[in-house]
Amino acid sequence: MKIFHNDDSGFTLIELMIVVVIISILAAMAIPRFMAASTKTKQSEAKLILKQIYVNERTYRQQEATNAYFIPAGPASKANPTAFNEIWIEIADNAKYTFTIVANGDGFIATAQGNIDDDAALDTWTIDDKGILQCLCDDITEDAAC
Repeated sequence: MKIFHNDDSGFTLIELMIVVVIISILAAMAIPRFMAASTKTKQSEAKLILKQIYVNERTYRQQEATNAYFIPAGPASKANPTAFNEIWIEIADNAKYTFTIVANGDGFIATAQGNIDDDAALDTWTIDDKGILQCLCDDITEDAAC
């Protein structure tokens, strides 16, 4: 007498479809969170350089004989990375923001502006001579131009 064994070792189509559905649901939840985290990481570039501008502007003023803040000839960006060399700041080749400084004898405001997620809104951050860092337009949450 012969005994036959069924050696079908594999997955059924239903099992494979269930796995695909589960992976799709997980991906649908994870991708938007990843994109938001990636955009927030890009914003850290603006915050970091603005804080450097604040510290270096204060240092420049203390070292300057006229007790004045540094006033650049133009904005600094990846196209013009050495615009802030006098305050010891150089912009990286892969910078996403353009930085400007408006100064007078009493204070300054430095601004970082960039499009970090390819929509109409520009991400805009400022820091003043008192060290107050503000987000004027958050490109992560704004759907239209600020």
